[in-house]
Amino acid sequence: MIEFIQNHILTTITFLPIFGAIILLFVSREKEEFIRYYTLVLTTLVFLVSLPILLGFQSGTSAFQFQEKVNWIPSLGIHYHLGVDGISLLMVMLTTFLMPIVILSSWTYIQKRVKEYMIVFLMLETGMLGVFLSLDLVLFYVFWEGMLIPMYFIIGVWGGPRRIYAALKFFLYTMFGGVLMLVAIITLYFIHYHATGVYSFDLLDIQSVLLPVRSQFWLFLAFALAFAIKVPMFPFHTWLPDAHVEAPTGGSVILAGVLLKMGTYGFLRFCLTLFPNVSTEFVAFISILAIIGIIYGALVSMVQPDLKKLVAYSSVSHLGYVMLGIFALNIKGLQGGLIQMVNHGLSTGALFLVVGMIYERRHTRLIADFGGLAKQIPIFATFFMIVTLSSIGLPGLNGFVGEFLILLGAFEAHKIFAIFAATGIILGAVYMLWTYHRVNFGPLNKDENKNLKDLNLREIVVLVPIVLVIFWIGLYPNYFLKKTEKSVVDLLKNRQAKQEQVLSLEKQASSRFVLKNTFVK
Repeated sequence: MIEFIQNHILTTITFLPIFGAIILLFVSREKEEFIRYYTLVLTTLVFLVSLPILLGFQSGTSAFQFQEKVNWIPSLGIHYHLGVDGISLLMVMLTTFLMPIVILSSWTYIQKRVKEYMIVFLMLETGMLGVFLSLDLVLFYVFWEGMLIPMYFIIGVWGGPRRIYAALKFFLYTMFGGVLMLVAIITLYFIHYHATGVYSFDLLDIQSVLLPVRSQFWLFLAFALAFAIKVPMFPFHTWLPDAHVEAPTGGSVILAGVLLKMGTYGFLRFCLTLFPNVSTEFVAFISILAIIGIIYGALVSMVQPDLKKLVAYSSVSHLGYVMLGIFALNIKGLQGGLIQMVNHGLSTGALFLVVGMIYERRHTRLIADFGGLAKQIPIFATFFMIVTLSSIGLPGLNGFVGEFLILLGAFEAHKIFAIFAATGIILGAVYMLWTYHRVNFGPLNKDENKNLKDLNLREIVVLVPIVLVIFWIGLYPNYFLKKTEKSVVDLLKNRQAKQEQVLSLEKQASSRFVLKNTFVK
């Protein structure tokens, strides 16, 4: 068994959760306490098994590591192909790290259908890890669409009063983008066959094919729309506040922590590498949308009366920074975007956790119902302060590292974009600190707040690991930057070379007034 895990570590961490979910099907739903402990132990085990991937990852190469490849449907060129590089490594670790925290945070909050709740979360973990590890486009698509189902149920069954509306909206938006992406994947498959005579959905095979700019344009649009909805970028963000507000706390944490990163990861993994020429042409358009998202998200957050909705809109703003960093198309921007993806998962995930903790005590999330909580529940106020400062990017905490690198990258690429984006940092500090002040400072004048109990040991255990990583990234980011550097450098180098090859081929074809066989290796 140990030898199997060593040789198939990516398969193990991907399918261990769903294997555990199948076992749970045979456990009586009456044994709720056992089901909670079982799921916590299982997700913790997945995290522990994933640690050798982080520790054993070779930083000096951009090649995919721990690869596993076997034929799945050979007649169609579909493979079971997994691998991890510097771009997917942090996303995999973020997923396995957050899952036991989410399960522990749901310990007393979820009282109905506990067994089903744990099963869908385990299914969701398999789907999320599969998305980040798949190197075959069909496998990627299966995991991409597969994780929609558990998330739909998490919002639709355990959510708030408008849960059905929010779940349907989330499902339809993401499904629409996914269908367009499927059409683009099939098109790529036939383009690869036309160029090589070999049917293959393998990403590494398809990446080796040069696509004419015209083809790149339509394929880029299909992929980009699917990923823009998932990020979500302005103006495709409207499903996000509803999903966050209606989802249970665990659902909001995993939605903000991991699911939204699939969109930004998709831009990095597919749009930049498969369509280098067109992605360069879209830099200004996507950067402007990202900046609108940064400022719009911050302004809308500022006027929200509901804490959870405020954090939800702040995600639109924070993820705008990630997109701006990615489309700076330089090392600083891309590394900043990658680190900020992790930072957002930690900081916003922790914000949803503290909002959930106060909601369980007061059954309200309205800011106006609080005030002076620091006097009554100082441990809560302390954790709230740390994650607030992390979210606004205080030096020494994780948020500063990501935002600083993104602004450096954006300034290097387009100074005017960096200047506009910087206003979002000021707005972010205003609404987050103002919110913190209204909730925790001032007179404790609401009778309902005078008997609140501070965080218990379980809630402290939930928040401490996140806070430790927040300080780790903030004080010593080099450990994480080294893991991603080589992959980012080679991504930029390869797309530049590919871009020049495509332009050269199109120039030759144009000079002969014939455009044929431009799809060559």
